[in-house]
Amino acid sequence: MQINEIPLAPDNQLFRIQLGGTTYTLRIIWRDAAGWIMDVQDSGGAPLLSGVPLVTGLNLLEQYPQLGINGALAVITDNGAPVEPTKTNLGTYSHLIFVQG
Repeated sequence: MQINEIPLAPDNQLFRIQLGGTTYTLRIIWRDAAGWIMDVQDSGGAPLLSGVPLVTGLNLLEQYPQLGINGALAVITDNGAPVEPTKTNLGTYSHLIFVQG
């Protein structure tokens, strides 16, 4: 099993990343009413997923097998507690990881 942390900061961000051998664009934004939200685009910028909340304890991609992303995206915390990322702790206490295998 290969586990890689996707480096994040507690700020809105847009970046390209390779997941499972394919390049995607991730957009991570804070919404006061919903917390941290992730959008996923293909390498050409076409939307694949929109408005996925960054919550702990589950594979964020599990509901979307049709995308063919070879792995799982999950949010974990430093102590393993099922606590959602806050506006100020994303990337420092709460971490987005990609798991393959």
